[in-house]
Amino acid sequence: MQYMCLIYTTEGTGPQPGSDDWGPFMKGYQDFTAKVMEDGKMLHGDALQSTQTATTVSMRDGKMHTTDGPFAETKEQLGGYYLLDCADLDEAMKYAAMIPTSAYGRIEVRPVMVWDN
Repeated sequence: MQYMCLIYTTEGTGPQPGSDDWGPFMKGYQDFTAKVMEDGKMLHGDALQSTQTATTVSMRDGKMHTTDGPFAETKEQLGGYYLLDCADLDEAMKYAAMIPTSAYGRIEVRPVMVWDN
């Protein structure tokens, strides 16, 4: 079954680029990615650019409306994701706990609806 691990954190918390902790933090991501690939669980994953680059689109009365920034006005923002192929939710949660940002933010684990064509 496919599980999406959504990585949420408050921008500016945790290790920051240029800090002494940044290198080991990113190494943790490299190691995690290598592990899920080696275990045959990795389907896809990417980091997202800063929320400053986000645009939210909605349609109202047939007209497109755009807003700068993410839809959710919360402290924690979506920063990236992993799409994993796991046997069950317990296995997906085990891997989610290994994602380095879990120490600073939250990892939301959700099953993916896979539509048969």
